[in-house]
Amino acid sequence: MRIVRENTFFRQEIVTGLHSQVVVMSIPAGGEIGMEVHEVDQTLLFVEGAGEAILDDEKKSIVAGHLVFVPAGTKHNFVNTGSGDMKLITVYAPPEHQPGTIHKTKAEADAAEGH
Repeated sequence: MRIVRENTFFRQEIVTGLHSQVVVMSIPAGGEIGMEVHEVDQTLLFVEGAGEAILDDEKKSIVAGHLVFVPAGTKHNFVNTGSGDMKLITVYAPPEHQPGTIHKTKAEADAAEGH
């Protein structure tokens, strides 16, 4: 999990295949991914930190070691409620982002996605 722990970017694509994609993320204290809906399935493994998972308005606490599956079409957000960065690895199936995607900050990600 070194690649996840060492990542300082909001979002960085690691590998993209024909049917899935691996991305690492680092959410700063007090930050969030932002409410969103994908047309693809998403599985998230939390490696460091603590936060809150919000899926279709249902809230649950998350900590390192938790795995969350977000089915396609589900409104979701992940909020860092801890004092340090929340680090995670996420798998999209099929791929959601362009190969080579790096967003250093959430603002950069929002701008790239037209938010």
